[in-house]
Amino acid sequence: MFKLLTFLLALAVPTAHASWYLDNESSRLSFISTKGGKLSEVHRFLTLHGQIDDDGTANLRVELDSASTGIPLRDERLRTLLFNTEQFPEALVNAQLDLGPITTLAPGAQLELRLPLTVELHGRQQSYSAELLVTRLDEQRFQVVTLAPLVLQVEDFDLSDGLEALRKLASVSTISWSVPVGAVLIFTSR
Repeated sequence: MFKLLTFLLALAVPTAHASWYLDNESSRLSFISTKGGKLSEVHRFLTLHGQIDDDGTANLRVELDSASTGIPLRDERLRTLLFNTEQFPEALVNAQLDLGPITTLAPGAQLELRLPLTVELHGRQQSYSAELLVTRLDEQRFQVVTLAPLVLQVEDFDLSDGLEALRKLASVSTISWSVPVGAVLIFTSR
């Protein structure tokens, strides 16, 4: 009887102590490119992997080969000329957060966070302060959305030569060295 009671209590414990995994199908990581100083386009990465451990360690892995601009030739050029995915297949985002306030939110409730995080791309690492909105969707899921995009600078990640090669192939006068990145990430407990 004691074992059965312990088992039932374990099932009833809230998901505060569960690991959280990114739902790639429901999540989106987008970036904006601007060329010629006039035309901005929104692109995205199709394959993301993420987890938030019990201690609040958050990791997001972005498969750079999954860059999608809607134009296959441009996607290939991004992979080979800019990201050099053969040598640098992933971008990594890491952060440490306090899960307590998130897991105690009622479904539908929201919480604004300013969270320090690091981005590792092309063998370089940079720190940022992200403005995020967390929404508890239900007992098993929450959503994290960037309230303001992170603006990555091409030169911070040693991508200047690749961007210049892309500019020449596209026959445009400029491609912006500042790249706004936004995210909608859904995490599910398991």
